[in-house]
Amino acid sequence: MENNIFQRHEIKFLLDSRQRAIMEQAFAVRMEPDPHGQSTICNIYYDTPDYRLIRESLEKPVYKEKLRMRSYGQVTGGGEVFLELKKKYDGVVYKRRISLTARDAAAYMSGRVPLPEDSQIGREIDYCRKYYRNLRPAVYLCYDRCAYFSTEDPELRATFDKNICWRTYDMRLTAAPGGEHLLLPGQSLFEVKTATAIPLWLVEVLDRAGIRQASFSKYGEAYRIMSERANKERRGVGCA
Repeated sequence: MENNIFQRHEIKFLLDSRQRAIMEQAFAVRMEPDPHGQSTICNIYYDTPDYRLIRESLEKPVYKEKLRMRSYGQVTGGGEVFLELKKKYDGVVYKRRISLTARDAAAYMSGRVPLPEDSQIGREIDYCRKYYRNLRPAVYLCYDRCAYFSTEDPELRATFDKNICWRTYDMRLTAAPGGEHLLLPGQSLFEVKTATAIPLWLVEVLDRAGIRQASFSKYGEAYRIMSERANKERRGVGCA
């Protein structure tokens, strides 16, 4: 069982195809593609039956957290997945995760078995799962990610996510990726991840391309769509 801890700022931008081309052209001399290249990231977000975690997150409190299971592509039951506790406090993102098999992760999250190994991060995840109670798969999210890292600053990374899809059925990482799209055709979600500030050269490129910071949560957007549809259904029933 592998442990990982990340602490950084994450700044998000929504790009059209022209703006993405400008960014990638600028990256040619400043950034290197991730050694793993493009990957499909699959997630299961866990929440309470009344969606407490995402509702509180969307209220933009000083502190918020999410619990998810993540894999890189579709996996088998014995394939590697990550249980991630993602916290955000005062603008800084703290991501703590452990790796285990998809089979063990699903059994643990269902409450059938404990984690296979004891660790500090595992205890934090365990506390979160027990604190919120009745956590269950709420939304499946997948997307194609292209990641870059800086050749000058090891703390600077950037990612482009496209084909962001969500669903509330077949919420298993062993199932094939797919679902309903969140972005418009040609759009990408661009994220800058850094332990300090965005470097000046990147600020200048963003300004030249007319790119402005955006507030965008993948799970939050999926929840917003679900809520709007549920409200329309309730109004429809009431009118009948």
